[in-house]
Amino acid sequence: MKFVKTIFAVFALTLLGATLAPGARADEWNKKTVLTFSQSVEIPGQILPAGTYTFVLLDSPADRHIVQIFSADGSHLIATVLAINDYRLKPTGDTVVKFAERSGDNPEALKAWFYPGDNFGQEFVYPKQRAVELAVIVKEPVPALAADTDIKVVPIVAETPEQKEVPVAEVIMVTPAATEAVAPAPVVQETTPAPVVETQQLPQTASQLPLIVLLGLGSLGAALALKRFSS
Repeated sequence: MKFVKTIFAVFALTLLGATLAPGARADEWNKKTVLTFSQSVEIPGQILPAGTYTFVLLDSPADRHIVQIFSADGSHLIATVLAINDYRLKPTGDTVVKFAERSGDNPEALKAWFYPGDNFGQEFVYPKQRAVELAVIVKEPVPALAADTDIKVVPIVAETPEQKEVPVAEVIMVTPAATEAVAPAPVVQETTPAPVVETQQLPQTASQLPLIVLLGLGSLGAALALKRFSS
């Protein structure tokens, strides 16, 4: 499954002119992060002028993939956009944003946002027509709303460079890669060995000499008896 290619440039924030504000704050629950962009960037549905913005996840335990973008001080809501899981194998200790390669003089399109230390981020879902355009430009599937209507009821799909609509999970890593199955250890059947019967031979403690003497005496007595009877 391909989910990152070289055409998708992943930059450190400083390289793109997007830097963490000196007083940047982040919260473990809503992932609150203050970002400053030195150039305009595209988000789903609109262009953000250069400036400072606060990114947070919507405070909803039911859906952890709705991103809200506020003004620098958090007093004004600028946009609410849908996102999907974007997993990475090696998390970093810094905030990271991904941008799709720009087309012409257009601003870079914000692709994903990763909170420090997380191995998952938020990959932004673009309106259907714009997702088709971006997929063709960057030669990579782009998450999209199945229709440009109410985001609360429209399912999320993926638009491919071939301008085909496919299920998101077929082309984008939305869950951790499955580990290779480990073959179970062979089952060893234990057998009880047959009992060993040991035969013991009694030691010969007596000599055969008394028996020979006894037989000799018997023979002598029989001879004397026969002699007396014959006389």
